[in-house]
This record gives sequence, C-alpha cells and structure tokens, in this order.
Amino acid sequence: AATLIFPADNSECNEGEILSDTQSRVLFQWNASPNTDSYQVNLTNLNTNATALANSTTNEVEITLLRGVPYEWFVVSRANGTNETASSAVWRFYNAGPGITNFAPFPAEAVSPGRGATISTTALVTLEWSGNDIDNDIVSYNLYFGTADPPALLESGITDTTFEASVVSGQTYYWQVETVDSAGNQTLSEEFNFRVE
Repeated sequence: AATLIFPADNSECNEGEILSDTQSRVLFQWNASPNTDSYQVNLTNLNTNATALANSTTNEVEITLLRGVPYEWFVVSRANGTNETASSAVWRFYNAGPGITNFAPFPAEAVSPGRGATISTTALVTLEWSGNDIDNDIVSYNLYFGTADPPALLESGITDTTFEASVVSGQTYYWQVETVDSAGNQTLSEEFNFRVE
C-alpha cells in the first residue's frame, strides 16, 4: 500500500493553483509502493458524498477540486497481471476557499458500534463517535437515533462523544451525529446502523 503525503490528514489545504473563485488544482502526492505499476486516487466530496477517481503511473497526480469544500482521499496500488490491490490509509482535508475565516467541522465518524454491527442482547448501548474540526472549535453534537430510517433527533447539545441509548432486542437502529462548532457551522454525518440480537 502507498503512504499518503499531501494533502495532509485533518488539515486545511491552501496550496495549489487557483483556477477560479470555485475551483483550484491540487497536486496529490504519496510515497511509491513496491511491486506497483499504477495508482488510483479515490476522492470523495464530504458535502455531497460524490466520489471521483484519478489514475497515475507515478506517485502524484493533479486534480481539480472545488474550493471551500471538505474531502476524503485514499490511494489504491495496482500491479499488472494480478487483480490484487492494496489500499492506503484514508485521509481528510479541507480545500481552502476565498475569504473563509472559520471552517465547518468534518462529518463525525462512528467508533462503536461499528457500521452494520450486530450486538448482543442488551437494554442500553453506548454510542461512540469521533469529531474533527480544523479550527478545533467543536462545541456540541446533536444525536439522531431510532428504528426509523432516517432517524429522528434524540438529544441535542451533547458535549461528549458518547451517549447511552435504550434499545430492544431484534431491532435494527439507525443513527447520525450532527457536529456544531462555535461559529454555528453544522455538519451531519453519514447514517450508521446496527442490529440488536
């Protein structure tokens, strides 16, 4: 697997060529991996969840990005003559935009229960997530939870990254976390789910 170099994880990317008020071109870089003939960069816009692919035979590729948008990226290493591939770590960054003084938080990520997990019969489950913000100014989280898809708001103004929720056996539960920062920016996570035996 390749080792990612740039854009750095959990950072603001303010390098690259500005093409317009809405677009810039950024040089993505990673360490070359052994036994690799080509690389595929997987890039996801975290605002829209739209994914784009870029291919390269070297350890870098230029990609045109939207400015003022958070992204997630990883690199898949490929070798000729085999279908086996290796994937790098997944990094997140914020592509700088014009005149932004405070950045929206990255979408929260589920820690526990894992996505699609089945947990043993219990009356209470501890939901745990992680939040990240370039400005380090997260003030609270709003939790959406329940058996309905999409889930309804269960609790707002949570200042921790865990919450104990009541559950019933034989049910599938859906949950999302909305991250709120000191500037009032709000970012909703993707939807997570788990089943109780």
